[in-house]
Amino acid sequence: MAVPPILDNKNPSAPSVFAPAALMREARRQKNIKEADVPSVCILDPDGDLVRHLRRTGRAKPFEGWPCYHTELDVFCLAGENVGIVGRAVGASFAVLVAEELFASGCRLLISLTSSGQIVASGPPPYFIIIDRALRDEGTSYHYAPPSEYAGACPRLLAAAVEAVKQHGPKAITGATWTTDAPFRETSEAIQAAADKGILAVEMEAAALYAFAAATGRKVLCLAHVTNTMAQSGADFEKGEDDGTVDALSFLGSIVGSLAER
Repeated sequence: MAVPPILDNKNPSAPSVFAPAALMREARRQKNIKEADVPSVCILDPDGDLVRHLRRTGRAKPFEGWPCYHTELDVFCLAGENVGIVGRAVGASFAVLVAEELFASGCRLLISLTSSGQIVASGPPPYFIIIDRALRDEGTSYHYAPPSEYAGACPRLLAAAVEAVKQHGPKAITGATWTTDAPFRETSEAIQAAADKGILAVEMEAAALYAFAAATGRKVLCLAHVTNTMAQSGADFEKGEDDGTVDALSFLGSIVGSLAER
């Protein structure tokens, strides 16, 4: 049986020819943007709800020095920190592309908060998961790490986040998720297999972000906002007050306040 292309000719320890810093350099040249470091703490907001809320309430302002071809970077204050946020970076490959660019531009800690579908029930949605490991059912992680079942969080970041939320945050649990590239191919067999492993929810970014972090020595923490049961019941995808942004910002604030100086 032939080796699938996603595993063929892969040496995760070999250096890449195409470097994110080079892309950012050329983007700045083309757009006539002066070089400037992004905030040391940044957030990925795949749904874009946080970015929309922060802009609507006047809390966020554009970061003019961000040269990315695909996204916009906003800046706002959270837990006393100047924090960057990028919206709508959905899926493993897009999330890691943006992560590479952020770290090449001065980011020191990246936190991703993504919507997710419930696998093993931990109460009625919405609630939050601090992701300790993610099942690698996506393509991007295999370019950063040899094949394995899971990609895991940095133990030190994980422990600090768990402690911070225990003291200050809204309802949150810690556990595993399943990262998929194909949300509309979550078959009953695949869902049951994930449930049998004790996986709490399904999302689209964490495994790749954790593999990237481990391979590059970057600080990344992935969080999930369980908002749905994959539309298997009524009133699904309800996040809470103001599209869940009130709880989400409180949750993120506790974690950012604890991790920003680590």
